[in-house]
Amino acid sequence: MAEYGIKPARGWFAVGAEGISKPMNYGAIMRTAHAFGASFMFTIGAHHRVREVQFADTSKTDQSVPCFSYETLGDLTLPQGTQLVGVELTADSIDLPTFRHPRMAAYVLGREKGSLSEEMQAACDFIVKIPTRFCVNVGYATAITLYDRTLVMGGWPDRPVKPGGPELGDPNEWKRPGRPDANA
Repeated sequence: MAEYGIKPARGWFAVGAEGISKPMNYGAIMRTAHAFGASFMFTIGAHHRVREVQFADTSKTDQSVPCFSYETLGDLTLPQGTQLVGVELTADSIDLPTFRHPRMAAYVLGREKGSLSEEMQAACDFIVKIPTRFCVNVGYATAITLYDRTLVMGGWPDRPVKPGGPELGDPNEWKRPGRPDANA
């Protein structure tokens, strides 16, 4: 983002997956998280084979971003102040477009053909859902969630009222909601 004059948001985020079993899905999660600037990656109870993960993660995330693997939720350690955000389609989840992302967040997604475990859901500070009629692929869910975080936390200006793109001018002059020091 810096090469386009965009200042990254303050804070950081991590991305993890619970019980993921398909290496191509985990590879897609890794590549997406790396592309959006994740500080680290984690798995809990994963059943992937690292060699196969690299077929989907052509950016070789594990060579640029720390990746941690935990056997159980009880083994998971996160930096102090981190808020755990589950991404799951449940009746009680917060719709992603209405969610205020924490500055320090660890997003956790569930397994394929299943959900985040009840134990994981209970451990989350928030559970958000992508407002779709049914679940999307876990790799797509990662991309949608991180794109939303980028829109909300990245200091982008409001969209124009009319179709098309605005003349944005100097990014340092943009008004950034929630970031009073951004124009300093």
